[in-house]
Amino acid sequence: MMPELGLIEGRFGRIWTEAERGHVVQTLAAAGYGFYHYGPKADRALRRAWRERHDPEQTAMLGRLSAHVRAAGMRFGIALTPIGSTHPFDDEARAALARRVADLDAIGIDDLAVLFDDLRGDMPDLAARQADVVNFCAGLTRATRVYTCPTYYSDDPVLDLVFGDRPAGYLAELGRRLDPAVRVYWTGEEVCSRAIDPAHVERVAQELGRPVCLWDNYPVNDGARMSRFLHLRAFTGRSAAIAPHVSGHAINPAIQAHLGCIPALTLAAAYRQGEAYAYGAAFAEAARQVLGAAFAQMLQQDLPALQDVGLERLGSRGERLRARYASIDHPAAREILRWLDGDDLMTDDEVQTQ
Repeated sequence: MMPELGLIEGRFGRIWTEAERGHVVQTLAAAGYGFYHYGPKADRALRRAWRERHDPEQTAMLGRLSAHVRAAGMRFGIALTPIGSTHPFDDEARAALARRVADLDAIGIDDLAVLFDDLRGDMPDLAARQADVVNFCAGLTRATRVYTCPTYYSDDPVLDLVFGDRPAGYLAELGRRLDPAVRVYWTGEEVCSRAIDPAHVERVAQELGRPVCLWDNYPVNDGARMSRFLHLRAFTGRSAAIAPHVSGHAINPAIQAHLGCIPALTLAAAYRQGEAYAYGAAFAEAARQVLGAAFAQMLQQDLPALQDVGLERLGSRGERLRARYASIDHPAAREILRWLDGDDLMTDDEVQTQ
């Protein structure tokens, strides 16, 4: 059994080009993915400046993306992070939300996501105010599915450290107050979960009063630390046994659009193959599909250097890698070269301002 698979473009860092995004849509649709949610943190009109509509060029791009995703047989969604709308949730906030939801509806969306991830959570009546905002938007949109992501989207105590202690009973109260049709994103026991097990998602579902939609933070590699590594290996720790316990399973992608398709394909294989899944063989097959046989074999040889060692510790190996991949005329090889040049590295300041 395979749950509905999707991609939530919800990372920090460089926004993909239209061509990169188009390649990802086609590749994942062919692998059986069912939805694509657009919400990069660097798109200010969806986050820091959410009250302002996209400019005409951005609006046209999103319209083309919607048409492309739908033509590929996937549902298209846009994710809005309405910073400051909950405190106070007043007439001005309602008017701004109504205006922006109408803007997104006009682009053409099947799904609307209202996100509160990576925001301060030490505010009074947090769950109640967030539920009010989501339910308000759900009552306005023409989208047929609505999602939200809580501020505390994992059990991971790092969220309390960074965003303030979570209110007592936060998740259960949010679940009680949300419209029963709203789907809730959840990353697992950790922000970047090493494993996601049926017992865990069952427990969270009981607390929320609905199954979760997984927001899987792999192969994402944003932020100052993770951008030093390429996340290429196949999925592990995601047993097909979780399928009956979730409403969907979305991945948050890597900065490298073409390379990130390799692990994305292995998630579909993990569900499809069940107990027969072997992650090494899954990587080899996915890499062959994305890169071709010779390039895939070369990448498999270099996995430890690219995913485990990290850019700053490559030393002279970095120049050897550059020589190897400079001879290959492929977008994924150019992504490796760009990473070796440090062009996709991120800083803490960049994260904090997106």
